[in-house]
Amino acid sequence: MFHCTQRLLLRPIWPEDWQAVHSGIADEGVVRNLARAPWPYGPEDARSFVELPVDPMYPRFLITRSRDAALVGCIGIDPHGTDVELGYWIARPHWGQGYATEAARGVLEIAATLGYKSLFASHFLDNPASGKVLTKLGFVPTGRIVNRHSCGRGEEAPTAEYSLDLTAEAADWRSAA
Repeated sequence: MFHCTQRLLLRPIWPEDWQAVHSGIADEGVVRNLARAPWPYGPEDARSFVELPVDPMYPRFLITRSRDAALVGCIGIDPHGTDVELGYWIARPHWGQGYATEAARGVLEIAATLGYKSLFASHFLDNPASGKVLTKLGFVPTGRIVNRHSCGRGEEAPTAEYSLDLTAEAADWRSAA
């Protein structure tokens, strides 16, 4: 599955992408904000990631810039208990440029097309930038702060949880700035 936004192409992750993935995520500042990526993040971790099977109901994308195909990061949805969770990472050179919000809006469109009625997301409390992205997208804080294990940190850390209603009646997320 492919999806175009104004500046980005969200595309499948292919095995030959392992070096680009590794170069984008092998940064402690990126990995510490993720739950499942280990630190240090080595070439074998990238190879394993790009070879993971993808369930069409839980797509995962490489985020690339449309103008030059440069890797920006990765984004996707995954099952999380009874919820469907939005997750992403952006390579450090692309922080602060609105790419996370733009890519996530594209994935929200895909999730709605797949029939999901709501999404879940969370961020580590020491990563408020991710909370700002979620808020821009229309996610609402649930009021729950829960500890979540971070492989990159090697320990649990507190996260703030958010939810988003994707139904047509709650379509504000489609026009969120």
